[in-house]
Amino acid sequence: MPEALARAQFEWDTPLYRMAVAQFDQAVPVAGIPDDIAERLRFPERSTIVSIPVRMDDGRRVVYAGYRVQHSSILGPTKGGVRYDAAVTLGECAALAMWMSWKCALLRLPYGGAKGGVRCDPRALSRGEIERVTRRFTSELLPVIGPKEDIPAPDMATNEQTMAWMMDTYSMQRGYAVPEIVTGKPISIGGSVFRQEATGAGVVMVTSRACERLGWELASQRCVVQGFGNVGGVAALELQQRGATVVAVSDVSGGMHAPGGLEIPELHEYVREHGSLEGCGIGGRVTNDELLELDCDILVLAAREDQITEDNAPRVRARMLVEGANGPTSLEADHILWERGITVLPDVLTNAGGVTVSYFEWVQDLGRLFWTRDEIRAKLAEKLTDAFDRVWDLAAERDVTLRTGALVAGIREVSNALEARGIFP
Repeated sequence: MPEALARAQFEWDTPLYRMAVAQFDQAVPVAGIPDDIAERLRFPERSTIVSIPVRMDDGRRVVYAGYRVQHSSILGPTKGGVRYDAAVTLGECAALAMWMSWKCALLRLPYGGAKGGVRCDPRALSRGEIERVTRRFTSELLPVIGPKEDIPAPDMATNEQTMAWMMDTYSMQRGYAVPEIVTGKPISIGGSVFRQEATGAGVVMVTSRACERLGWELASQRCVVQGFGNVGGVAALELQQRGATVVAVSDVSGGMHAPGGLEIPELHEYVREHGSLEGCGIGGRVTNDELLELDCDILVLAAREDQITEDNAPRVRARMLVEGANGPTSLEADHILWERGITVLPDVLTNAGGVTVSYFEWVQDLGRLFWTRDEIRAKLAEKLTDAFDRVWDLAAERDVTLRTGALVAGIREVSNALEARGIFP
């Protein structure tokens, strides 16, 4: 059977997974890893599909589909978020798990990549229904998760409360508190300070370092931020606090634009009060599509995958594109942006702040010894700066994009470990 045909039969074969594999295949020749190692790393180690029967508030019993994909455990337990979304698929989880492997390796964290989720519409569920989904999902995953096996974290439409429910469900099955089973949980049950802001703050740390290497002043840049949630909202505030002018932001309801700059704290207050930017009168309204093509210096993508495509990449008017979300730029768009001389800070590096502070949280839980906010922020900045400089230097040396440089650095770390350990049996 031809190799391509054999691969196409895997259940996780989707456009996003093929995109992750295509990025991997582009990086492999530069990484120079053995063919048999590369072949192993194209596929996740384990993919789990579970059914989640949940009693709804009106008495009905509804069954949801749940997923957990573990890409690589070569460097240590797998690590990755849990998302609740109507579009969650096995292939999406497989792609995100693969990217997480390279991300953890690039930051030199002792983790492999994982991802999971439940296919549901969280906005249509009550708090009680979400809790019951979470607890049953956790129960179904008991055979494959654990603090030494696979450690979930928050992702799209999940938060520290979701992690608290997961931690409690797992702990009740074990008979004692196991805070290290998840990260991103409340501080009262072993969570870490600075975890909630870590991804957004890390995005700005990487952006700041890129500006330094390019000879730009971050404080003089005009920024557009797509996404105003846990990543984009924090990034927008951090950019403004560093002196940059944030001229536009958006969420699922659309965007706000003010050429002279938006007051980000006011927008945060509005979202806290109303739940989204819908109906907000601060600045002029723009659609999400229009926002991506606004004239600016730095465009931060902090929403979801597949935002910059072959269609709109020629119309992007930013000098730098910053990937706070996973997979927001297609392969075709990457090539167009490269030819146009637009710097792209890749997701594998740029949004690694979350998993890095998750690692800090896990270490603190294992040792039952906790650090201060300043200590964690300093440790995060050190990790991200080291990773950025290695990627920048490798990309310059090999004349490749920063994305290829980041993937090569991460893939080499995993490949070296796999080559040293060998494949059992």
